[in-house]
Amino acid sequence: MDKIKLTNRCPIRTSLELLGGKWKLLILFQLRLKPSRLSELKKMIPDISEKMLIQELRILEENNLVSRKNYGEVPPRVEYKITTSGKKAIPLIEAMEKFAKQYEKLNKT
Repeated sequence: MDKIKLTNRCPIRTSLELLGGKWKLLILFQLRLKPSRLSELKKMIPDISEKMLIQELRILEENNLVSRKNYGEVPPRVEYKITTSGKKAIPLIEAMEKFAKQYEKLNKT
């Protein structure tokens, strides 16, 4: 995966390039409270495949939204943690959650 190159073109587009897709915001949301191992994240987001989770974590790490700590143990122990930059997305995620709840309430059929 190539690191996303940020430009001055449009802040919305930059945000979508960094956070867009089906899984990135869900991963950041799960990491907001505490660092987690891959297996823990997989349990918190059961619909994501392990391959996709690893891929999305790598992209988030490359863009400094998540950090990865390898403890150098056997068996391997790796932990993922949201970075200061990643935490900046939490208010956006919370606003999306609020929007979804309001939308559902207004559009009940």
